[in-house]
Amino acid sequence: MSRKYEGLIVLNTQGTETKVDDLVSTVAREMEEEGAKLDEIQQVGRKTFAYNARKLDGGFYVNYIFEGESDLIGKIQTRLQLNNAVHLQHFQRLA
Repeated sequence: MSRKYEGLIVLNTQGTETKVDDLVSTVAREMEEEGAKLDEIQQVGRKTFAYNARKLDGGFYVNYIFEGESDLIGKIQTRLQLNNAVHLQHFQRLA
């Protein structure tokens, strides 16, 4: 049964020469390869963290709205952990 999810991904853009749009599309492609059907990508923008986390003072926030099976979240989390550009990831099911 396909469900709708929202994924908040914080990208580490520090020290990379890759454009933010390229990083956003790379993450979207990785999610689609795992079976996600992307509905919408919302680029929230760069925000500063309340404290330095792993030597970072901020990151670029992106919301991914997508549909997929219930086991999809685990697959996406495992795949994105291997991507050095992904600093944080949080997923929730939408009603």
